[in-house]
Amino acid sequence: MEDLGQTSGSLVEQEGGHIMATEPRARLKSSGDDKGLDQESESHARSMDRTEPRAYPQRYGSATNGCPTQEQQLANGMGWFGVGLGLAELLAPRRVAALIGVNPTHQTLIRLMGLRELASSAGILREGSSAAAVWTRVAGDVVDLALLGAAFTSNRSNRARLAAATASVLGATMVDVIAAQQLSRGVETRNGTIPITVALIVNREREELYRHWRQFTNLPQFMKHLIHIEVKDDRQSHWTASGPAGSTLEWDAEITEDRPNELIAWRSVEGSDVHHAGSVRFEPASGGRGTLVTVNVDYRPPLGTVGAAVAAWFGEDPSQTVKMDLRRFKQLMETGEVITTERQSAGRKESTSWKYDSAVRR
Repeated sequence: MEDLGQTSGSLVEQEGGHIMATEPRARLKSSGDDKGLDQESESHARSMDRTEPRAYPQRYGSATNGCPTQEQQLANGMGWFGVGLGLAELLAPRRVAALIGVNPTHQTLIRLMGLRELASSAGILREGSSAAAVWTRVAGDVVDLALLGAAFTSNRSNRARLAAATASVLGATMVDVIAAQQLSRGVETRNGTIPITVALIVNREREELYRHWRQFTNLPQFMKHLIHIEVKDDRQSHWTASGPAGSTLEWDAEITEDRPNELIAWRSVEGSDVHHAGSVRFEPASGGRGTLVTVNVDYRPPLGTVGAAVAAWFGEDPSQTVKMDLRRFKQLMETGEVITTERQSAGRKESTSWKYDSAVRR
């Protein structure tokens, strides 16, 4: 179920009376006077006092056990790389100039580049891999690329070495951008898995919502990437979904927990090519306003956080897909159809509304 497989950082938006918010698992807050929503406490989940339905897309992290996330490890690695490079530029500028193929008379400039490298790297290591510190390093990378580009105009430059150095800096810049982007979005990848939680109030009784979801053949109605689900028996099913670059993915799944009108949990069977696990919980919303539907998904992207970042660049951000899938479920259950501009003169291939899209995709 690649649709419900994807998360983002903190987000609070309001559109059409619905509040969209994303927060860490232990804490979920909405704007205004609403109280925090602690996912571990049903009493907090029912403490909201507004009468409008609202959506709470939420990201949560798995147990840390004191271990850094894949995003933090990536940022720290680049930080230590920067320390080594900065020391080399500061202490041996002539050798660095010869290595990268630039005029050796630019030793002062190379030392300044080394100081800049050390300062940005120290910020990353000192601030616990904060997104702001990594973005500062990205800005330094852009300066380095500009200086290397200018060096190509010099007749005293070794263009072959300069091209190799430029390619290396471009590679480092891409890694820095990925680390900064994932830290900014609040993604926490551990053991190759990104946990995602999305919650939304649907104005229907939970018994009706449970019945519709429990019939897995209904899921492709609102999960964008699902093509077909073949139900084999009460617990086993075969899933077919669209994958990257027009590919098709297939796997077998099993229900691991089923509490009527409360909870459905599933996972791909052992040995499947696709790792997939998820659950959906149905709880009465406060004030008789319908049902709070909470979806948890473990998303394992290829290449871990790097693969997730690249997918986001091509519009396949897993967290946004999960949010929009659940939004479509809400529309389907409340109106009987998924509202879209597809095939309309308004002009987009797919979507719900531009306000919703712009809020969700931030």
